[in-house]
Amino acid sequence: MTETQQIGPRGGVHEIAAGPYRARICEVGATLDGLELDGRPLILSSPLDGPTILSRGALVAPWPNRIGDGRYTWDGRELQTAITEPDRGNALHGLLSFQLYSPVDAADEAQRDAVTLSTVLYPTPGYPFLLRVEVEYRLNAEDGLTTTVTATNLGRTDLPYGVCPHPYLVAGPGPLDTWELDLRAGTVLQVTPDRLLPTGMAAVEHGGDLDFAGGRTVGSTFLDHAFTDLARTDGQARVAVTDPSGTGVEIVFDERCPWVQVHTGDRPEPENDRQGMAVEPMTCPPDAFRSGTDVVRITPGSRHRAAWTIRGF
Repeated sequence: MTETQQIGPRGGVHEIAAGPYRARICEVGATLDGLELDGRPLILSSPLDGPTILSRGALVAPWPNRIGDGRYTWDGRELQTAITEPDRGNALHGLLSFQLYSPVDAADEAQRDAVTLSTVLYPTPGYPFLLRVEVEYRLNAEDGLTTTVTATNLGRTDLPYGVCPHPYLVAGPGPLDTWELDLRAGTVLQVTPDRLLPTGMAAVEHGGDLDFAGGRTVGSTFLDHAFTDLARTDGQARVAVTDPSGTGVEIVFDERCPWVQVHTGDRPEPENDRQGMAVEPMTCPPDAFRSGTDVVRITPGSRHRAAWTIRGF
C-alpha cells in the first residue's frame, strides 16, 4: 500500500513514488496536494492543517468550472444547486472537492507507486443522481503522474456529468510573468468580465494576446479562459510552462477532454497572486450544464473515464 500519514483535516494523506517523482494525495476531495521531480515542486500545495486553498489540486466533478445561478435543466427537470461562488452568483467546481474518499487498494502492500480512492455522491435536490467516482493516481519514473477518473451511474436515470483537475503548475523558481506558456488552440470561449459566464466563441487571433502556440512569455497577460480546437499529436494535447532557467512542467490529455481552462491565478492576496498556472483539461466547458455543450450523459450502470498526465522537465 502507499504510506499514509495520521488522519488530519484533509483526511488520510497518501505518499507515492516512482524514480525521481514523489506525489502526495489527500483523501478529502481526492486532492493532488503535492508533486515533485527530484525534489522540485511541479504544483502548488496547501497546508495540511486546513482546507485546500483556492481548489489547488482538486478533482472537480460532477461539473467543471461553474454553473451560472446554480440553475440548470436536465431532461425537462428544473434543478437548483447551491451557490458556492457568492460574489459572482455561481455554483463553482462541482460537489466533491471537500468530500471524503476511501482508499480502494489499501491492502496491496507491494504497491507504492499508485493509489486509488473512491467515493459515492448521493442524491441532493440540486443533483438528484447517484454517482460513484473512482480516482487512480499512478506514478511512472519516465512519464510522471497519470490521473484516471472513472464515474459510474449507480442510479436508475441518466445523469449529467463533467470532470477536470485543478492543478496550479509551477515551472520553476522565476515569477510567473517570466514563464513561457505553450498552448496550441484554435478557439476560445468568451465570457462576461464580472461573472465569467460564456457569451460565445471566438477564433484565437494569430499573434494576439491569447495566442501562445509554440511558446510565448506570459508577461502581464491575464488568463482565465477556456480553449478548444486543441492541436494534438497522436491524439494528445499538451499545455506546458517553462521557466527561464529551463525547467518546466506539462500536462497531456486525450480527446476525452476537448477543452482546457488556463488561469494565471490572479488574486488580491500577495501570497497567492500569480504563484502558479492553473491548467485544467475539461470534458465540457464552463456553464455546460446550462448550455448543454459537451455534457457527458451517463446511462444507468454505465461508466465514463477520463485521464491526464503531469510530467516535469
